[in-house]
Order: sequence, then structure tokens, then C-alpha cells
Amino acid sequence: MNYDLVFKEIKSLPVELQKEVLDFITFLKSKQQKQVTKAEREFGYAKGKIIIHPDFDEPLDDFRDYTK
Repeated sequence: MNYDLVFKEIKSLPVELQKEVLDFITFLKSKQQKQVTKAEREFGYAKGKIIIHPDFDEPLDDFRDYTK
């Protein structure tokens, strides 16, 4: 990438647009940080914290009238 060209183009913008470019760069960097954080999660970190009861798939008593 030709950084001199990038800097030249940014300098040619009005000050308000230069501020928008800076805001966008900040946004991209924060987005990248979030992706890195997600990638660092450990597989199985919630193991044993969620319990599914054996009767999970059984019909609920509240809906017996609708199943007949």
C-alpha cells in the first residue's frame, strides 16, 4: 500500500472529513479488538453450568388439551 498517497488524500480533505476518517479508523480498531477477544475464548468454558433435564422433550401439562 502506498501510504504517501493515503496521507496525501487525507490531507486534501476538509478538516471535518479528516475527523470522520479518524473516527472511522478508531471504529475499525475497536472492531478488530472485539474479534480478537472473541477468538480467545476457551472452548467448553461453560461446561457443567447448563443442565438439561431428562424430561426436557416431554409435552407440558399446560398443553395437554391441544395435543389430543
